[in-house]
Amino acid sequence: MENIRTAAAANAPSPAVGTMTTTRAEPRAEPRAGHLDTTADRMTAAEFDEAFTAVMPRLRRRLLALTGDPHDADDLVQETYLRLSGRARASALTRQHQPYAYTCAAALNLLRDSWRQPARRERCTDRLPEPSWDGGFATREAEAVTTALLRVLSPKEAAAVILVDIEGLTHDMAGERLGAHRGTVQRNRMRGLAKMRAALGAYEPGSRSVTPTKPDATARRTATTPQVATTTPQAMTTP
Repeated sequence: MENIRTAAAANAPSPAVGTMTTTRAEPRAEPRAGHLDTTADRMTAAEFDEAFTAVMPRLRRRLLALTGDPHDADDLVQETYLRLSGRARASALTRQHQPYAYTCAAALNLLRDSWRQPARRERCTDRLPEPSWDGGFATREAEAVTTALLRVLSPKEAAAVILVDIEGLTHDMAGERLGAHRGTVQRNRMRGLAKMRAALGAYEPGSRSVTPTKPDATARRTATTPQVATTTPQAMTTP
């Protein structure tokens, strides 16, 4: 009988007990060396500005040495600031052992991107390109012709032509600079231009001098004196 009770007690269901499930806590993975811990809270804007401002002078000097243009260096510094401040890991700047290296790497990436853009390689200049296809040969030839023609003139005539026709001064301004009257400057200029027009016909490309062609006095008198037809009576001969 005791054996039956013992067996029944052993086979009887145990009273309901609330079950409890437990899970083993996973250890938090530590960030590997060289990687950023993105779980940390971001820094405030003031903290980021302070960290970036500390490395900005050195960063600008580096970019200025690479670009050679202070405006490009300033633009890259600004773009680097915007890129780092707008990313989720902006707080990594303060956790870096070398904040300058971190910002410099971002700036160099931006610089390489700008080199790949053809529009960024264009430069504005105040010097216009030569209008001719010959690399400016026509301009140099015109300067050589003008210099050769000016050598034909007297010093006063050349000075008047240069100041009025080349530098664009008025006769009054040229007279003040030369210490001469306005009428004197005008006469010297007119004589000089007349000589240059006459000498231009005798100029040969490639020569360094111009010899003005002046008609002699006999030719001028012949050209101005009207020709009178004269007849010479033939000598009469007698058989």
